[in-house]
Amino acid sequence: MALNYSNKINKIRTFALSLIFIGFGVMYLGILVKNVAWLMVIFFILGLLCIVFSTVVYFWIGLLSTRAIQIICPSCEKPTKLLGRVDACMHCKQPLTMDKNLEGVEFDEKYNSKEYRKELREKDSK
Repeated sequence: MALNYSNKINKIRTFALSLIFIGFGVMYLGILVKNVAWLMVIFFILGLLCIVFSTVVYFWIGLLSTRAIQIICPSCEKPTKLLGRVDACMHCKQPLTMDKNLEGVEFDEKYNSKEYRKELREKDSK
């Protein structure tokens, strides 16, 4: 069974969209308990905070997206954005890397972590 990779930008956008739906759901719970005014207000404020946080996440990923490297995917030949050392194509989910040391190596998202890069530096210094 092949692993299904996902692009980091799409993952974050999906998270932000889910925050909007969660916010609406929490506000709907507030409508269901409208007999208890203070509880309704709490649900409405929590829902609003979810939607505001979603807006912040969308703004942040927009800023990240403008700094991402745009490349042409070798599989589907469509333009895609690459965040970090390894990422997946936005369209065909093909694992991609710009790091020559990782070409031909099994795809793993741990290559983007700071801990992994720190381990590599320690290993190279020995």
